[in-house]
Amino acid sequence: MRESCKAVSTSRDGQKGVAKHGISIRLACEAYGISETCYRYQAKLNGENAVIADWLLKLTQTHKRWGFGLCFMYLRNVKGYLWNHKRVYRLYRELELNLRIQPRRRIKRDYPGELDVPIAPNQVWSMDFMSDQLVSGKSLRTFNVIDDYNREGLGIEVDLSLPSARVIRALDQIIE
Repeated sequence: MRESCKAVSTSRDGQKGVAKHGISIRLACEAYGISETCYRYQAKLNGENAVIADWLLKLTQTHKRWGFGLCFMYLRNVKGYLWNHKRVYRLYRELELNLRIQPRRRIKRDYPGELDVPIAPNQVWSMDFMSDQLVSGKSLRTFNVIDDYNREGLGIEVDLSLPSARVIRALDQIIE
C-alpha cells in the first residue's frame, strides 16, 4: 500500500516537473524513478463506492455491535451484493467504522486482610499437589502436607496416579 502511495506522489511530482520545466515525460519518469504507466495512471472512481458506504453506515448505525465481518456477510448473503470483501473493507476503514476493542474490566475485590499466623503446631496445614515427568514419559505425582507453624513435612504421597481415595487415606493417617 505504501509503495502505491509513494508512486502516486512521485507521479504527481513528475507531472509538475513536466509542466514546470518543459521536460519530456520519459525523462521526468526516469528522474523520479517511476514507470510511464504509473505517470499516466488515472484512478477510476466507481459510483458503487457511495452505495457501499451508505450501506455500511446504515448497518453500523442500526447494529452497533456488528463488525466488518457481519456487515459484509449481511450484504453478501441477505442483500445479494457480489462486492469484493477487500473493496468493502477498504471503504469500511476509510469511514473509520472499525470497532474499538474494549479492555476487559477487572473485578475489584476487597483486600482480604493479613493471614492469621498460627501460634501452635497443628493449627493450620497446607496441602499441595505437584507433578513431574519421568524419562519414559510417565507422570510422577506427589501430594504434600506441611504444618504452617513449624514448616514440618507431615506427609508425602508419591505415585504415578493419586486417586481421591488415596488422598483421603493419606490425610486420615496424618490426622491419627
